Amino acid sequence: MVSFSQEPARQQVTKPGRISRRRFLAAPAAVGLIGGASRFTWAGPQGQLTWGVHISLAPTWFDPAETPGLITPYMVLYALHDAVVKPMPGSQSMPCLAESWSASPDGLTYDFVIRPGVKFHNGDPVAAEDVKFSFERYRGNSKDVLKTRVAAVEVVEPNRVRFTLTQPWPDFMMFYGTATGAGWIVPKKYVEKVGDDGFKKAPIGAGPYKFVSFTPGVELVLEAFDGYWRKTPSIKRLVLKVIPDEATRLAALIGGEIDIAYSIRGSLAEELRRTPGLTLKPTNTLATFWVAFPDQWDPKSPWHNDKVRRAASIAIDRPSMNKALTLGYSKLTGNPFVPESFDYYWQPPEPVYDPAQAKALLAEAGFANGFDAGDYYCDGSYSNIGEIIVNNLAEIGIKAHLRPTERAAFVKGYTEKKFKNLIQGGSGAFGNAAARLEILAVKGGIYSYGSYPDLDEMFEKQAAELDPKRREAILQKMQQIVYERTMYAPIWQQAFINGHGPRVAESGFELIPGFSYTAPYEDITLKNA
Repeated sequence: MVSFSQEPARQQVTKPGRISRRRFLAAPAAVGLIGGASRFTWAGPQGQLTWGVHISLAPTWFDPAETPGLITPYMVLYALHDAVVKPMPGSQSMPCLAESWSASPDGLTYDFVIRPGVKFHNGDPVAAEDVKFSFERYRGNSKDVLKTRVAAVEVVEPNRVRFTLTQPWPDFMMFYGTATGAGWIVPKKYVEKVGDDGFKKAPIGAGPYKFVSFTPGVELVLEAFDGYWRKTPSIKRLVLKVIPDEATRLAALIGGEIDIAYSIRGSLAEELRRTPGLTLKPTNTLATFWVAFPDQWDPKSPWHNDKVRRAASIAIDRPSMNKALTLGYSKLTGNPFVPESFDYYWQPPEPVYDPAQAKALLAEAGFANGFDAGDYYCDGSYSNIGEIIVNNLAEIGIKAHLRPTERAAFVKGYTEKKFKNLIQGGSGAFGNAAARLEILAVKGGIYSYGSYPDLDEMFEKQAAELDPKRREAILQKMQQIVYERTMYAPIWQQAFINGHGPRVAESGFELIPGFSYTAPYEDITLKNA
């Protein structure tokens, strides 16, 4: 155990930009010199901003403990909640509720110092016991790897918490503060009082906005939290309005019913770009899309044959789909689930579109006349991708039946391993190559329907490897094996095409690099507000 007398020897990370008392007290005088102190007033948060959201919001996304391995819940988490450490503008690992963190030289302990004066929406202070409680109740993606590698969480002082690992783990901060919801903090006393179900009905967090109301399938209403530590939001009320149909979302944006519209694609995106007063906002995201073959471990399934999986992959006309749906902004990649900006990324060959070769591979596998592949499951908000791929597969003789499902139900079915045949998946979650491999390519992963012993062994080896070069070699070899076995058919690294109306000054798109949605919410502004 590392004592605090050894603190100077620890790796110290502190949030930059803290203002000294002298500088703080000097600020009003500076304002007075510029504009006249007597005329300077700030009315606080004002106005309302309305989003047109492409999915039906789910109460499970109000609770960080249930965060799945995709980016969708963070649309809500960045408003309602706050994390010990999280991706923010300027850093993928910014101290937030913690004003600092430090690691022992042996890599076995991590200490977090909670920022003084930070409160939850109900007025309770954020304390070390809330950090410990939030970690221990976490049951979302990568929970097993976190729980097995963290030996203990100890409240050392009311504002200081210590994590002790079972062995040095170079990815602890990435999994805790970036790739999972384990570091997002909820109030222990309140959750224990109302229970998990009660918390989803009336969530309380420490984020820039507090919960007002939720109407399932209609809208989520949030209101600015004046006591937010980082800054008071400038917008009083946020409304996330559920509008699943793209044409309806665009019409609402054009008509001024909403201010920001998520996911406008194809010809509708072209119309958005041409419409005076509207701004097209394509974002470069971390969202990779793939087709999964969950039956590849079943010797009786056609998908057990890697030639069949390879045939399905090269039957997908990615260039045409990119042009038709995302105006050519998406990145075509042969890596099915690791984005190119991630640490330890392996660069595969460019994806190929070759239907003639696909038919030849099917014939070699004994399916010259094709076969009925059954259901093709997908998130309903991306059914237009599925339609194109199902048609591509039909052109080489693989008959699949599109089964679009509302997102929360789709994620539930995927993670509970209820689907068969073909699954169109995607993830825009933060992390690195190890985080994506953990949920998709090794035993026990939240989206893994099976695994291969060599990949399982390599994953365990890399997790304990402290030499960055050797670790990189292992992780890149794992990605290469995934590619060569066609465990997944890559679709693309998606560009998220959005738009906003004339009232918006700062939309929040791409303030956090790679993040699909608008954040931080406290940085979003309206014109003349």
